[in-house]
Amino acid sequence: MVATGPAASGGLDAHGRRPRALVITDDVLTGQMAGPAIRARHIAEALTSVAEVVLATTSGSCELPSSAFVAEAADERRFEELERWCDVAVIQGYVLHNVPVMRRSDKRIVFDLYDPVHLEALELTSGIPEPERSFHVGNSVRTLEEQLLRGDFFVCASDKQRDFWLGFLAAAGRVNPRTYEGDPTLRRLIDVVPFGLPDAPPVHTRPALRGVVEGIGPHDDVVLWGGGVYDWFDPLTLVRAVDALRARRPRVRLFFMGMRHPKPDVAVSPVALATRRLADDLGLTGTHVFFNEGWVPYGERHNVLLEADVGVSLHRDTVETTFSFRTRMLDYLWAGLPVVASAGDSFAELIAAEDTGVVVPPGDVGAVADALDALLADPGRRRRCAARARAVAARFRWSVVSAPLVAYCAAPRPAGDVPRWPGAPGPGGSGTAGARGAAPAVPAPGGLRGVARDVARARRLYAEGGARAVVADARRWLRDRLARR
Repeated sequence: MVATGPAASGGLDAHGRRPRALVITDDVLTGQMAGPAIRARHIAEALTSVAEVVLATTSGSCELPSSAFVAEAADERRFEELERWCDVAVIQGYVLHNVPVMRRSDKRIVFDLYDPVHLEALELTSGIPEPERSFHVGNSVRTLEEQLLRGDFFVCASDKQRDFWLGFLAAAGRVNPRTYEGDPTLRRLIDVVPFGLPDAPPVHTRPALRGVVEGIGPHDDVVLWGGGVYDWFDPLTLVRAVDALRARRPRVRLFFMGMRHPKPDVAVSPVALATRRLADDLGLTGTHVFFNEGWVPYGERHNVLLEADVGVSLHRDTVETTFSFRTRMLDYLWAGLPVVASAGDSFAELIAAEDTGVVVPPGDVGAVADALDALLADPGRRRRCAARARAVAARFRWSVVSAPLVAYCAAPRPAGDVPRWPGAPGPGGSGTAGARGAAPAVPAPGGLRGVARDVARARRLYAEGGARAVVADARRWLRDRLARR
């Protein structure tokens, strides 16, 4: 039996009890959390207003106390119990690779599409030779196809993303008379739940940078890179801009908040290694550029943010950028930091529209240096940007942005076209997906041709979920083989 914390107000089901919601993430639930875990945690918290909630991670690490919901690290047997317990599950990313029981579940399932994993895969595999790279990216697409065929409800992070996913859903046959009838906007099929922010504004509680990090003093100009350093970002342009700027502003200091992902299985990215090398080569490390070797705890990030003068988010001009939602950019708004950001994503559009900073062309070192110089030289402008940023941040509070998902989980319902897992028997006969016709199954390892592809699949699973993901996949393959005998 699963017990949750104190009940909040919420709807009752036909049996006179509150709905039971299971939120699953592959990321660690500890003091040091990356975006997926942060999002899962706050979604779980928001759902307590209408449901009993369990937040479970596949990672094996959970140190997240809560009086409102249960948070735990679950193994395969525990996930089987949780699947039987829940009425609705909220799933993100590659979770299905590590939780095979959910692949057979007939419960209501919400897929969180805030992270376009197949576009990230194009960046993450850029150094992998063919055919392994194409197989890796193709498997990301098949993972999404499986979700889009099965989901009862979907959420994403922006209206631009929603347009993108509607195209995917239409290609999968999910935009049809049954989902359209009575819902011509298709908001009952897919809606927008951006990344969010705490309702309360940040309050500085202790020194974190100035006078704490050797080389960063009380009167220095502090430029902050929030969050991790991944291959789709462009920290190299920022380091070069600081190198160009230091002659004009000798006190400029750039601080990277996190160089190593809190999940131990995630390797340091090539661009992070290149950023270190560049800072070393330019003689900036320890004087003008500083690296946090670990990861700033989630509950301590406000102290770092509130000691900075400008926040930066730079990326290259790619399709991943076009449909991304830069989660740590919200923290800049929350802390009232003016922002220098590359053009091309939805946040750059927001910064330009709300005048909360400066938007620069991707890869333009001079433009970045000039933008930083202009903001650092003008305290009045920074204050005006800060006031506007805090006003925008209020629109992104978790209590506001989670409303469509909370409404769905208060009364979870099947999609109008009765979605099914790919390959599941439907009204049209064996191997169909209900009203949508035949659906391709995600291939098991035994169905792949050649040792090279098996090895590539194992590498990809390990990169995404560590050894646990590889073992879970092998177990699924063995069960499938035994079931076919």
